[in-house]
Amino acid sequence: MPEPLRQESSVFVCPVPLEQQPVNEYQQLQDSWFYGWATLGWGEYCGKLGWVGLASGVLAATVAASSFPPSRDLGHFLLSTLMGSTLLPVLTLLRLYSAWWYVGDRLSKETIFYEESGWYDGQTWQKPPEMLSRDRLIVSFDIAPIHRRLINSFGVFGVVLLGSGLVWLV
Repeated sequence: MPEPLRQESSVFVCPVPLEQQPVNEYQQLQDSWFYGWATLGWGEYCGKLGWVGLASGVLAATVAASSFPPSRDLGHFLLSTLMGSTLLPVLTLLRLYSAWWYVGDRLSKETIFYEESGWYDGQTWQKPPEMLSRDRLIVSFDIAPIHRRLINSFGVFGVVLLGSGLVWLV
């Protein structure tokens, strides 16, 4: 992992506050309890989403039971529970994707927008070529695979929803 960029370097001076520098935002996402899920191994990642799906399924089952009593309409109860159980995992994936997209976008841009002391004094700073190259390598090798994983996860939930909907119609 690259070292956090210091305010003063032997090559250039970066006016962007440390917590607003994209490489440090990237490091914060990696180290975060929630956003770090996207960097876990497949087993752990699927396990975390599975727990979220299980919690969503419990909530969905209570709602589905009021519309389709399991004793009278088990098929519709199970299908509606399955479809409802995808809600929280999809919202979780949306949140993960938006955070990783935001940081990847900031890393890949040539200029950094930052705030010195508040919303009213925003500035932009042009990245030096060395910093831009480093940041774009991080995007290519670290963030792009995370984006692919999250998009593939959306696809899995889409297939579950589509399949459940088709079975519902039959």
